[in-house]
Amino acid sequence: MTPKRAPRSEATDDYLKAILELSGASETPVASNDLAARLGVRAASVTGMLQKLAAQHPSPVLYEKHRGVRLSASGKRRAWEIVRHHRLLELFLHDVLKYSWDEVHEEAERLEHFISERFEDRVAAILGDPEIDPHGHLIPHRNGTIPPRNEAPLLQCALAVAATISSISDRDSASLRQLQGMGLVPGTTLIVEEKNPNASLIIRVEGHEQKMRLSNELAALIAIRVP
Repeated sequence: MTPKRAPRSEATDDYLKAILELSGASETPVASNDLAARLGVRAASVTGMLQKLAAQHPSPVLYEKHRGVRLSASGKRRAWEIVRHHRLLELFLHDVLKYSWDEVHEEAERLEHFISERFEDRVAAILGDPEIDPHGHLIPHRNGTIPPRNEAPLLQCALAVAATISSISDRDSASLRQLQGMGLVPGTTLIVEEKNPNASLIIRVEGHEQKMRLSNELAALIAIRVP
């Protein structure tokens, strides 16, 4: 029996995007439990969905039970397309509609599945073909490629070395408000003065004398530029 080509759905897009994000640049196979935690669903539901995706033709995923899941070439193209939609929409909401940077993620999550290529092109043109979204993340090109950029977690930053924030996770609005209140946004240069591996960092924004305590939980949301 020939496998059926399943229609695209929001759920499929969410799975593909989550696999892309969790697999990282090395495209490491993603465990079902990790995918379940990211999507907020039961592991059994993840297994069932991955089996359905693997049965499609062409399949957007490469799935082996107990070995994890990776994206196929077609799955990767769709995942990067959704990421592009999301980040363009975030910037449009922020720069044109004047949403705050902690509001745009949830709105973009709702809209990213439905915009047409024509709408995508119009948004990109209005914004001047931008390279980054409001949180510093690179916006994939129209052809599905993304420019290389070296980043590292702030938690790995050496002491007494100036480091510039390149991007901040957009998944938690309360954390974004807190970081913005501390002046920690993309482009800010800071220096890590002290580290407590189990609790927090003591940091100072370059050009300021005042030191601040930054919890490891918040620090984990920040990526810094690597030369």
